[in-house]
Amino acid sequence: MTTRIRKAVFPVAGLGTRFLPATKSIPKEMLTIVDRPVLQHVVEEAAEAGIEHFIFVTGRGKAVIEDHFDIAYELDDTLQKRGKLKELNALKEQLPAAGATSFTRQQAPLGLGHAIWCARELVGDEPFAVLLPDMVTMAGPQSSGRCLAQCIEAYEKHGGNIIAVEEVAPEETHQYGIVSIGKDFGSSFEITGMVEKPPQGTAPSNCIISGRYLLGPEIFKILEKVEKGAGGEIQLTDGMKELAATQSFHGVRFDGKTYDCGSKIGFLSANVAFALANPDIAGAFKTELKKFGPF
Repeated sequence: MTTRIRKAVFPVAGLGTRFLPATKSIPKEMLTIVDRPVLQHVVEEAAEAGIEHFIFVTGRGKAVIEDHFDIAYELDDTLQKRGKLKELNALKEQLPAAGATSFTRQQAPLGLGHAIWCARELVGDEPFAVLLPDMVTMAGPQSSGRCLAQCIEAYEKHGGNIIAVEEVAPEETHQYGIVSIGKDFGSSFEITGMVEKPPQGTAPSNCIISGRYLLGPEIFKILEKVEKGAGGEIQLTDGMKELAATQSFHGVRFDGKTYDCGSKIGFLSANVAFALANPDIAGAFKTELKKFGPF
């Protein structure tokens, strides 16, 4: 019997240099997709999957993230007095329950593995989820849910550790963490190896690690000792490779769509996709898009 996944870690300490000057004073996670910040889309995905405790690993200049997931008394009061109940209810719906959010600091930019390690005291001795805030997912037409929900389904089936993957063109594999595929179950498969940004032409598959993980708490002791890897940072992939020596790992092929909002193209694509999926604006937005004509 598996231990239920209750907690999720969101590493949000990055500088967002690819979006300067926009991110000079606004955290990249707070840039908006249609009507809500990128990070809120990711937190909503976690909540839909049953996560109860949301742990944010932040850095300097990220206090606005904490404010976003808190009550704004003056704003709520103004909306109430003006009868804007739809907007007021929307704000209330996005708030986690009292005491369900925690914030800790990653005081130096030492990589994703170090960011996860910084959450060790808040996670404790239980399995947990990790959601990279740059990666925003949308459920497919036949999907049972967004990416994390599908990962938890696989965890309940296989136990151990779970990594969401997506396929990319072979010539792009050197840009990502890549997994080796063992016994295949269709929507999931055994992971027999992992490599971070392999040299072009040497990747064991074209399945990339795509930003959703379910990990056992043993990863923390490993990350405490793991040496700096690619890019001079403490890589989560290196820690998972060591954990895989004693615990099973399975990959999940997410059957929806993932948008890498850490890139300009991914961010713009996500705005178009979510706008077209929003019944309040989809029709008018399509009309506006048609004005650009064929490309």
